[in-house]
Amino acid sequence: MGVFQTVMKKKELIPLVLIMTFAAGGASSFALYSLRKTDVILDRKRNPEPWEAVDPTEPQKLLTINQQWKPIEELQKVRRATK
Repeated sequence: MGVFQTVMKKKELIPLVLIMTFAAGGASSFALYSLRKTDVILDRKRNPEPWEAVDPTEPQKLLTINQQWKPIEELQKVRRATK
């Protein structure tokens, strides 16, 4: 018997199936959202220093409150000297 046939025979399972489907969909979409972020490294061979590509003006968290960014002058000097 298939899942659909079982659910149609036992109507009390419909809310459970809907809740589980919604939860699985939400978990999958959040996992895909997290993989798109720049702080997640999937391939270290192509980009050994991925932190160089992070845009400091773009928030890296799901919710950011009062984020202010100022460049650190000493770090900028070191970055210019090593390139």
